[in-house]
Amino acid sequence: MIEFKNVSKWYGAFQVLKNCTTQVTRGEVVVVCGPSGSGKSTLIKTANALEPFQEGEIVVDGVSVGAPGTNLPRLRSRIGMVFQHFELFPHLSVMRNLTLAQVKVLGRSEAEAVERGKTLLHRVGLADHIDKFPGQLSGGQQQRVAIARALAMDPVVMLFDEPTSALDPEMVNEVLDVMVDLAAEGMTMMVVTHEMGFARKVADRVIFMDQGLIVEDCSKDDFFGHPEQRSERAQQFLSKILAY
Repeated sequence: MIEFKNVSKWYGAFQVLKNCTTQVTRGEVVVVCGPSGSGKSTLIKTANALEPFQEGEIVVDGVSVGAPGTNLPRLRSRIGMVFQHFELFPHLSVMRNLTLAQVKVLGRSEAEAVERGKTLLHRVGLADHIDKFPGQLSGGQQQRVAIARALAMDPVVMLFDEPTSALDPEMVNEVLDVMVDLAAEGMTMMVVTHEMGFARKVADRVIFMDQGLIVEDCSKDDFFGHPEQRSERAQQFLSKILAY
């Protein structure tokens, strides 16, 4: 579903991604972890061209992201993206947040878009909040609306960029529960997260990054079950996050 081939990216003279090669197969859940500044968020944002890259190739569902003739708006409409800070339209109701792109991008009728929105809000446990505005919701509720908005576009893959890092601890589980359900339904997912409990429960594979490099790319069981076989940097990371 997503293939990264020797992807490199620079911010000026600073190289933030270094020859990154990996792939996400259909129905797979891949967790990307690592220390702050390691390039995790940049890597997944290159998958839908929110971040341009200078070298290599990225192919999503058969479409080359960096090719000159690629219709990026159409590609992005098929890639669900959930950000750290929700990114909802504050001046629009919850339902309008869900229907706007369905109507404008997918060409659905207003009635079709509303029906799809209602189904998804029920799915994420927010059926009673249709007419509220984002500012009237908790952080966890806003993030669940953001997930529903992404799903409303019928994406072939979902990208999550630290979806729980801006939430109060009590709200984390309500978002992770929705993500666990999505994974169980077979949604292809690439998730940047520090929630190692989620990774151990749901991930098929774990990618560990450091200083722009993919240092580890292995199964969840190998990553957590055999830390002694991991690189020294990954062992350091695991020793700190699994200490408590």
